[in-house]
Amino acid sequence: MANDTENDPCHSNLHIDKGNPRISAIMFSAGVIGNLAALILLEIRRRKYQSRQRLSLFHVLVTTLVVTDLMGTCLVSPFVLAAYSLNTTIIAMIKTEPPAMCEYFGFCMTFFSLATLFLLFAMALERCLSIGYPYFYGRHITKRCGYITIPFIYLVCAVFCIMPFLGFGDYVQYCPGTWCFIDMNPLMSEDRVYPVLYATVMLILVLSVAACNAFVVYHLVLMYRRRKLNGGPVTTRSKKDRRVLSMSEEVEHLIVLVFMTVIFMICSLPLVIRVYINSVGQRKESHKTDLIALLFLSTNSIVDPWVFIFLSPSVLRFFWGALCKVPLLRSR
Repeated sequence: MANDTENDPCHSNLHIDKGNPRISAIMFSAGVIGNLAALILLEIRRRKYQSRQRLSLFHVLVTTLVVTDLMGTCLVSPFVLAAYSLNTTIIAMIKTEPPAMCEYFGFCMTFFSLATLFLLFAMALERCLSIGYPYFYGRHITKRCGYITIPFIYLVCAVFCIMPFLGFGDYVQYCPGTWCFIDMNPLMSEDRVYPVLYATVMLILVLSVAACNAFVVYHLVLMYRRRKLNGGPVTTRSKKDRRVLSMSEEVEHLIVLVFMTVIFMICSLPLVIRVYINSVGQRKESHKTDLIALLFLSTNSIVDPWVFIFLSPSVLRFFWGALCKVPLLRSR
């Protein structure tokens, strides 16, 4: 960090440049309220279905995603608000060398951004296997798989984020002094490997999630066509209802997943593009662009729970029933 500090005053400022703390306060409040509300809705659904053993692996992954977003908001945003209130930058809060607070902040930002996308990928893969390979899914994919996968995701993300502490990459402060993140534009060309690796992992995961969602959409279309072909008078009403209910549940899961994926793409791609531009061009700082990219990235954990709230099953079931002209079905 020392070399970059000499060339970029934003990396070493002790007092905050001009900024607006209200935006950070609104983002923090919206993130906490949204994630808590989403957790309450998830807990209500868990208790409702507990006696009937309807709690799915997808529900476990969604709950983990919301908890992860809440942790990311609570472990990072208060320091931004504290920096504004004290007119003290992140590195000046605890004056150590290397700056411990900045490294903590950068670690959290990197960890939770990666963990969120890995969880989205796990959710997309779970839907992909559930729809495309139901026999394999029924025999081998259980909630226990989720309980194993989630700690593994956290471990992989933690190992990746520890690398700057071992000399591979660096966490630096960004203007106005309330953010620390991976150095996206390091002085030495060899130091650009780590941010490019981060951006590449993000891009691969985004494309993988998109591919899984496309696969699920394709198979849902096939399911819909089969239902229309087999929906003649020989089929009993109860069986028809079960198929409609099953398909509506799959569509509910898919819509939530697609919206979360699109939001994460919007929030993460500016940062990915910024890193790639820096890696191929001349070293030229643009702190305004950096701040916009970081704000987009941090917005994801705030928007995700509100997507889940507004796209709750009751809302989706209403629109699904209206669009498909089938009786509205209550969850069992």
